[in-house]
Amino acid sequence: MALWEFVKDAGKSVFGKAEAATPPAPKEAKPADSAPKAAVPSETDRKVAALKDELRALGMDGSDVHLRLRGDTVVLETREATREQMEKLILAVGNIEGIANVEADLPEAENPPVFHTVKKGETLSGIAKQHLGDANQYNAIFDANRPMLSDPDKIYPGQVLRIPAKG
Repeated sequence: MALWEFVKDAGKSVFGKAEAATPPAPKEAKPADSAPKAAVPSETDRKVAALKDELRALGMDGSDVHLRLRGDTVVLETREATREQMEKLILAVGNIEGIANVEADLPEAENPPVFHTVKKGETLSGIAKQHLGDANQYNAIFDANRPMLSDPDKIYPGQVLRIPAKG
């Protein structure tokens, strides 16, 4: 498995607070011995559920996508995804605030994926000029990062973008 690094303190906030995920106790609680106790999900389970919810919101929640969380590292496994789908899955979970690494296997390809970490002041046009040799190719980068990007002007420092092959 390969490991991709992300900026842990940058990205979309999906985890929220642990208290927000735990339902409040009922006002009139039954005696402890008469009511079965509901299993309270662990913090890790809650975070994995939030990651899966984010993939679902992006339309990337295939039945074969499995996530495990080890500290600030997500282990992503799937058998059905294409290389492009895997690269997008890696970025979708890696660009979440609190995630520092994504571990995954990519299907074989001639060239390894090219990822770019956005720096302060950068634009998709500037990134396209740097990687593709033409600022007007910014739409190719935008398209390569859909559905994570909804607007070519909404990128942020620390975000990791997929750079498509020159073509």
